[in-house]
Amino acid sequence: MTAPALAAYDLTGRTAVVTGAGSGIGRATAVLLGSCGASVLCADIDGTSAGITSAHIESEGGAAWSTAVDVARREEIEGAIDEAVTRTGRIDILANVAGIGEQMTALADVDDVILERVLAVNLKGTFYGCRAAAQIMSKQGVGNIVNVASSVVDTPEVTGLTCYGMSKAGVVQLTRSLAHELGPSGVRVNAVAPGFILTPHSSRHFTDAAGRIDEEHRDRFLKRFRDVSPLGEIGDPTDVAHAILYLASDASRFVTGQVLRPNGGQAMPG
Repeated sequence: MTAPALAAYDLTGRTAVVTGAGSGIGRATAVLLGSCGASVLCADIDGTSAGITSAHIESEGGAAWSTAVDVARREEIEGAIDEAVTRTGRIDILANVAGIGEQMTALADVDDVILERVLAVNLKGTFYGCRAAAQIMSKQGVGNIVNVASSVVDTPEVTGLTCYGMSKAGVVQLTRSLAHELGPSGVRVNAVAPGFILTPHSSRHFTDAAGRIDEEHRDRFLKRFRDVSPLGEIGDPTDVAHAILYLASDASRFVTGQVLRPNGGQAMPG
């Protein structure tokens, strides 16, 4: 790769806030952004896990720190973004990765507790982060927001994920609306819509309450996703992290309001 191409991914001097940074896609994203030179605030509802991520970044020579954040609580995500600005004087990247799913529940059986929590974390939490970052980035005249949607917005035939899919469809529309609004201020807003990614969170589908994995169930479950991918692959958190890096870097300087789909071809919307 030539020097100019590498320079487009250089995040030296920039500050990134990554939610959901304690594990899975969030951790992979925080580590990758840190390896490219960004100072990274690792935010997660599990503060201990967020601290492990930031310690890993520092052990590799990067700059990072951590904080416990429940993105569904407006004051907590706003406080994290304010902390990043106080510490470094700016925020250049916000990666809204934090999210939760539901236990493959038919719509008729979804109770209000599930509905409200999924919307609170996935949709309102993303909104709160976007709003707080937008207020600062628009004044800076530069910034990148990357939201995490899901391939379920393109494949509604996946049964039992109504609340999750509804929340992620809202994230896509939020992304497009905000890209239009913030573009004149020099701020880009994009989203990624991953296919099935093997993470500690997605492993819940074949893990019992004691943390034991049912290998036979696991193999059957993963085969469903391999079979619908032309590549025959299951995604890894780093696959999504690289997509987020692209959207957060100067390599995508002419890209905004778009949804990038690292999904192995599981969905190919027109």
